[in-house]
Amino acid sequence: MPTIHQIGSLQVRMFPRDHSPPHFHVVTVDSEVQVALADLAVIRGRIRKRDLDAVRHWARDHMELLWNEWSRLNG
Repeated sequence: MPTIHQIGSLQVRMFPRDHSPPHFHVVTVDSEVQVALADLAVIRGRIRKRDLDAVRHWARDHMELLWNEWSRLNG
C-alpha cells in the first residue's frame, strides 16, 4: 500500500485494487480510518478529531493528487 503523504505521524495511503467507494486510508500508530474522496466523510474506523481535521485540510488542497492516485491504482 503506497504512502501518498505523511503529516507528522499520520500516513495517507491507498491500496491497489481496493473496494468502492473511492477512498484513502489514514494510518496512525494505534488506529486506521478510511476517508471517502467524494466528501471526505469517514467510511470506517476512528481517529482523533484533530488528526482527522489535519488530514481533511491536507486532502482538500490535494484532491487532484488523490483522485489521480485512485485512478492509477484502481482504474
